[in-house]
Amino acid sequence: MIPLSVAELITVVRGEPHDIPESPPRITGPVVIDSRLAEPGSLFAALPGERVDGHEFAAGAVAAGAAVVLATRPVGVPAVVVDDVTAALGALARHVVGRLGATVVALTGSAGKTSTKDLIAQLLERAAPTIWPAGSFNNEIGLPLTALRAAEDTRYLVLEMGARGIGHIRYLASLTPPRIGAVLNVGTAHIGEFGDKDAIATAKGELVEELPPADEGGVAVLNADDPLVRAMAARTRARVVLFGEAEEADVRALDVRLTPDGRPAFRLSTPTGCADVTLRLYGEHHVSNALAAAAVAHEVGMSAHDIAETLAAARPLSKWRMEVTERADGVTIVNDAYNANPDSMKAALRALVAMGEAGRAKGGRTWAVLGRMAELGDEAFAEHDAVGRLAVRLNVSRLVSVGGQEAAWLDMGAKNEGSWGEESVHVSDAQAAVRLLRDELRPGDVVLVKASRSVGLEDIALQLAGDADGVDGEVAAR
Repeated sequence: MIPLSVAELITVVRGEPHDIPESPPRITGPVVIDSRLAEPGSLFAALPGERVDGHEFAAGAVAAGAAVVLATRPVGVPAVVVDDVTAALGALARHVVGRLGATVVALTGSAGKTSTKDLIAQLLERAAPTIWPAGSFNNEIGLPLTALRAAEDTRYLVLEMGARGIGHIRYLASLTPPRIGAVLNVGTAHIGEFGDKDAIATAKGELVEELPPADEGGVAVLNADDPLVRAMAARTRARVVLFGEAEEADVRALDVRLTPDGRPAFRLSTPTGCADVTLRLYGEHHVSNALAAAAVAHEVGMSAHDIAETLAAARPLSKWRMEVTERADGVTIVNDAYNANPDSMKAALRALVAMGEAGRAKGGRTWAVLGRMAELGDEAFAEHDAVGRLAVRLNVSRLVSVGGQEAAWLDMGAKNEGSWGEESVHVSDAQAAVRLLRDELRPGDVVLVKASRSVGLEDIALQLAGDADGVDGEVAAR
């Protein structure tokens, strides 16, 4: 974090000092919301949690070296008291970004935000010091925490912006005003909260509305292949750059194909040159993510050659997103269990099938271990049914649906598609799925594990990844 005094903090967040010593230490360390992460010079933000209240850990944070606590009430140690700690974090982030002078790159979309953020980060880091979120820090707490990690030498700040409703992205953009904003897609994630895709497009488009005009350097990076995103060009004063496979895209993928093990390869075309790319990531859906990242990198001056070289070396930086582990016994585990929505679920199934092609010749099978997709509202039945049916149409070898009613809908959709019998099974919980898979997996099999974060199916993938002919831990992640 950029160093600041306690007096400056008080002014920025409009707080009241309590138990502040006459000569307080400067804030030089990170801003943390977990007292266990406090270190000398840090700022501890005491947030109320679902089970615990951060105020109860304020003394421990100061004992670990925190310079001061941001709180809503006196806590018996040096503190700046505010009405709302979350709002104060936002105000502090706005202040720090204003001092920083770095280029802020923000992105949003219904699917692929975190994977694309990871690609952008690796591209921009090649050019200059870059800060990006750890994991999916894309809300009113995570975004300020990411921005506050910036140091005085930071030149690029990459931020992911999510929305639970109209106005959320506009608020986030006001905290860390972006110069470059990318909208990846408009899908059905959170449709239960928004009502329809037009409302989702309205929310996502707030990002481009908040960009500066073209003559002040504003750039809107939009998906030419998504009509709802492309239409956002009319909502921004920024210069528009299109990415995609459409002919009119400024940054385009040509000759898209998959390698035998399911990795995308294509020829990257930019306004200043072309280069061939083969990604380390799995699944054709990553082509669009890579193009969005390439468009951002091109806007900051990277050549097509450097972009392609960096994309080819890029790896997932965030856990449980198409993490591939090859076990010593020949079984491949694909942990994509961080989150799920209808679009990402369908993309993951297609990636599974592509990855399984090499193993089919050796008798290997594809397994889709799937669970509930959350926040779909009245569309929940239809969307789960459609995913189950798609698994059959793609000729996935086995479907294991894990959990309650929504999992039963996945199973029913597969069976009602008409071509499956015992290939689809519904189990009650993660341990039942692990038992089934341990009994039936054989060399050459590829197992995809995916569901919404609240389901916790990552436990299945982690347990299976640790199995190799009965010897735990003998795995090679790639």
